[in-house]
Amino acid sequence: MANMFKIGKIVNTHGIRGDVKVLRISDFEDRFDTGKKVYIADENDAQPQVLTIAAHRQHKGFDLIRFEGYENINDVEQFKGKNLKISEDQLTELEENEFYYHEIIGCEVYTSSGDMLGVIKEILSPGANDVWVVKQPKGKEILLPYIEEVVKDVDVEAKKVTIEPMEGLLD
Repeated sequence: MANMFKIGKIVNTHGIRGDVKVLRISDFEDRFDTGKKVYIADENDAQPQVLTIAAHRQHKGFDLIRFEGYENINDVEQFKGKNLKISEDQLTELEENEFYYHEIIGCEVYTSSGDMLGVIKEILSPGANDVWVVKQPKGKEILLPYIEEVVKDVDVEAKKVTIEPMEGLLD
């Protein structure tokens, strides 16, 4: 199958009417709109199954989704722990200086003076801007705000990010 990109993980069922509780990994609000198609796959991606979203709402920090043709809890029990994915042709067009999470995670981070700090291992979306979590070879993680003053260059081809550390960032 073509490249698939993880957009969420089904962590549980919700209620008895076939809703599933999804931990969102996508950063696009419209990703789970009614009528959109998603793929459901387990960790080894054997035979992903196409599902159509029948209903979507948010509840306590999770996305609750119901799929067309899955009307009760017994129909969706099998989906617990599986990933929701989209195909490459479903990716949203990005503006300049916007990136997909999968392009950023795994990038090496360097200061403008050439020091290698570590590798981006996850992205947090707490509010106004994303925060990139950098795992250093030794020591604690660096929380890197994705703002213009700090992130100077992102080269997704080379998997390299160059930053200008602000005061206190590397302490």
